[in-house]
Amino acid sequence: MQFEPTRIPDVVLVRPKVFGDSRGYFLETWEERKFAAGGIDARFVQDNHSFSARNTLRGLHWQAQQTQGKLVRVVAGSVYDVAVDIRRGSPTFGQWVGVTLSAENHHMLWVPAGFAHGFVVLSESAHFLYRCTDFYAPQYERTILWNDPDLGIKWPLPAGSTPILSAKDAVGMRFRDAECL
Repeated sequence: MQFEPTRIPDVVLVRPKVFGDSRGYFLETWEERKFAAGGIDARFVQDNHSFSARNTLRGLHWQAQQTQGKLVRVVAGSVYDVAVDIRRGSPTFGQWVGVTLSAENHHMLWVPAGFAHGFVVLSESAHFLYRCTDFYAPQYERTILWNDPDLGIKWPLPAGSTPILSAKDAVGMRFRDAECL
């Protein structure tokens, strides 16, 4: 496996080794010793699976308590995945990084605790999987507005289109008002 820090070094792109032949392919998606050697020493307690249609945008979410690190990947389709540093005092506070994750590239993204997270579906649909380091606690969940002008995230949406949002995501708070960590 290759572990590549992004421009926010704590957010890591993971490129697993894919073994393929005429039957298909095999890859490891988690091996504790390899991830620890790659700088990701995490204990996971919950796995989630999300299915979404094209242009669905989920996020930007985080938990103000019971913060979660997330190892995310796509097993069908493709998404543009975004992590925003919400750790006050961090040298990259308020900065974001985005990568394309797809069933074809098999890449994973490590989003540590202290980051708001979201994605938009680029393909007809996508199956998005994520492993979390703490349990979901809805009472602590927070949402930053996906198009917050202070963040300036460049979502790869078709020109003139608006993403499909949940009611909660449509009324997310501004970054400047967020309960950052």
